[in-house]
Amino acid sequence: MNKNKVLFILKRKNNYDGIKDSHVGMSTGLYNSASFMNDMLNDSGIESHISVVIDNNCIDREVTKYKPTHVIIEALWVVPSKFYVLCKLHPKVKWIIRLHSEIPFLANEGMALDWLGDYIFYENVYIGTNAPRATRELRDFIKHKVNWSSKQINEKIIYLPNFYPQEYKIKKYDRNKDTIDIGCFGAIRPMKNHLMQAIAAVKFAESIGKKLRFHINSGRVEQKGDAVYNNLKSFFAHLSDSEHQLINHSWAPREDFLEICGKMDIGMQVSFSETFNIVAADLVSQGVPVISSDELPWINRIFTAKPTETRDIYLKLLLTHLLPKVNLITNQYLLRGYTNKTRKIWVNYFKK
Repeated sequence: MNKNKVLFILKRKNNYDGIKDSHVGMSTGLYNSASFMNDMLNDSGIESHISVVIDNNCIDREVTKYKPTHVIIEALWVVPSKFYVLCKLHPKVKWIIRLHSEIPFLANEGMALDWLGDYIFYENVYIGTNAPRATRELRDFIKHKVNWSSKQINEKIIYLPNFYPQEYKIKKYDRNKDTIDIGCFGAIRPMKNHLMQAIAAVKFAESIGKKLRFHINSGRVEQKGDAVYNNLKSFFAHLSDSEHQLINHSWAPREDFLEICGKMDIGMQVSFSETFNIVAADLVSQGVPVISSDELPWINRIFTAKPTETRDIYLKLLLTHLLPKVNLITNQYLLRGYTNKTRKIWVNYFKK
């Protein structure tokens, strides 16, 4: 085993359908991402563990219990001033605040830049990002705050991309049924672009003579996504003379969600802002072809669409309908290559 020992710490969230202390509340992209990383590090000979806590005040207990060399705080939820205490209690620990968003998404988090600007002044606190662009932009931001060398800034802002398990299915694309099932899953937020995708999906379904079943899960409505959800429902309500349907799935444990993904014909993630997109990877892993915006770093660019143009989205749906196997096989290949590189980056960092 490597001498380093990693502890991922997440803040507990309740089940988004209102049932407190349920395992469903653990099935978030953040938890799944940390779980994938944790398993990958352990498989690579780096001891790793995940801890889910109620709030800031539980962190010291978990660190004392597991005695890690590195603690990865998943996302922005620990107030900067807490590190004044934590760094004194655990002076040898390296703390990494790991972000999962590009700057456009962070701009919707009111405290993001304020907190990030404070974190860097703690000697053993670092900022990890899962996207090269966010890494560059945050390094530029830090450069204006401190009189550090490029080397110091690069060491403070670390690139730690997402990993995804190497398990993929192949399924037959069924052209014979009279419906088309399209999955546009994930938390409903303005940046996710659900309505534009729904409009394009209806046009696509009608062009191939099928009834659309547009699948979402609305258990998480975030960052003023209520208006998006209301407009999405209104859009389908005004299609009352057609048989197109908006189908809403409850937030579910990962195994159940993967089963739902596997029932889709096509997946859509034509978002305005993304870094990795676990939902797209989940769909691809279950044998479902996916179209997205070019924000996703691993997707086949032939099957990406401009998120502001429903016609472009429609055309990429049509292309996928014509070439589903090409879409699926190339996306699985590219995702495998991306995560192989991820493993090397993480292992190299924690085996220093």
